[in-house]
Amino acid sequence: MTERPTGEPLVRLSGVNKWYGELHVLQDIDLSIDRGEVVVVIGPSGSGKSTLCRTINRLEGIESGEITIDGQRLPEEGKELARLRADVGMVFQSFNLFAHKTILENVTLGPIKVRKQSKADAEKRARELLDRVGVGHQADKVPAQLSGGQQQRVAIARALAMDPKVMLFDEPTSALDPEMINEVLDVMTSLARDGMTMVVVTHEMGFARRAANRVVFMDAGRIVESAVPETFFTAPSSDRAKDFLSKILNH
Repeated sequence: MTERPTGEPLVRLSGVNKWYGELHVLQDIDLSIDRGEVVVVIGPSGSGKSTLCRTINRLEGIESGEITIDGQRLPEEGKELARLRADVGMVFQSFNLFAHKTILENVTLGPIKVRKQSKADAEKRARELLDRVGVGHQADKVPAQLSGGQQQRVAIARALAMDPKVMLFDEPTSALDPEMINEVLDVMTSLARDGMTMVVVTHEMGFARRAANRVVFMDAGRIVESAVPETFFTAPSSDRAKDFLSKILNH
């Protein structure tokens, strides 16, 4: 697999290993993600996809290897980690919004506290982002007044408000009712088109085909295959990927 000549990759994992007790959940992971690249990580449950995603901003520590973001090694802890983490937006399965704050307050909190923006600037930007994800008219409500799909779009706006270099999505639609999934995937597709660097763990194969530059297939803690979507979905090279696709694409 050839590296595109765009200088240093934005995210690089080299020889990353992670254990939970006896379980070797990430095994010698090497992965480079270029600026503006959308990498979709798929694979069976328990293959290490979410763990991989969560190591990129050190929500999960690693036992060995190295992770760099924009050429800087991820620190173990402390102020440097907080600073670097601010460059990595994260959207989870659950929306993790502050229940007692308004939608606008949820989106402005990070920029005001971490990025030291003025309240006026943070609110102006937050309203633009809420409009962009289609929930601008909900700014003064609290999360419980919104549908799951709307809450997840707020969570995306909140991550974008920090002006991150890369966005991580850990199964962002798996907790949503089916009719809400597309409204979230549409926002993600438009982000991808606008050049946001994204790592997306998902079961949504339509999104992978439509928005990914590259599909990474994981199984049992390893990256088994990495290819452009067209190649991966029509001619996967590994038996494990063929087996996985035959199970999910034929139903």
